[in-house]
Amino acid sequence: MGRWEPNARERLERAALALFVERGYDATTVAEIADRAGLTKSTFFRHFADKREVMFGGPDALAELFSDAIRTAPPSTAIAGCLAAALESVAAAFTPDRHDLAGQRRTLIATSSELRERELLKLARLGSAMADALRARGADDTTARLAAEVGVLAFSTAFARWAAPENRQPFIEIAHAALRDLQAAATALGADAEPRS
Repeated sequence: MGRWEPNARERLERAALALFVERGYDATTVAEIADRAGLTKSTFFRHFADKREVMFGGPDALAELFSDAIRTAPPSTAIAGCLAAALESVAAAFTPDRHDLAGQRRTLIATSSELRERELLKLARLGSAMADALRARGADDTTARLAAEVGVLAFSTAFARWAAPENRQPFIEIAHAALRDLQAAATALGADAEPRS
């Protein structure tokens, strides 16, 4: 491919993931990623701060989508509806043509403690953004934090299910099911806490 062709970010992402799988994350250099993508090293750095960012590009964008969806939900929307809106807001990023990348990404993160740590930081950022948005809607701190944790767990569960090689369901269907499963589990926890006579 010519160096001037569009979609440089996606080309770099695909090249990096392929190299990480072939050689390992630590053994792959930025120059090798750029070369595999048919681009220059400077083009790589226009899109990503470092090679870790290829794996986690856009966590701030995801956090912004989540919090905007919660903040702009109609005033009468319950917290569960706000979480559903947050999950819906990111569904456009999880398209069938990105399914193979998601599986590669999950496999790579599982093999590196550095990447697992970065993944946890990304999820914490998402949770913080959701909690802030829920507090802005009037939720008390404990409720906002608990709901945000449920939202993060719903998102990470949905992503794992969507990225599974055998999956063919759209992300949004999986995300709604994950949120319903978590709500049912939380309800069951409440029932278990009832005093017995």
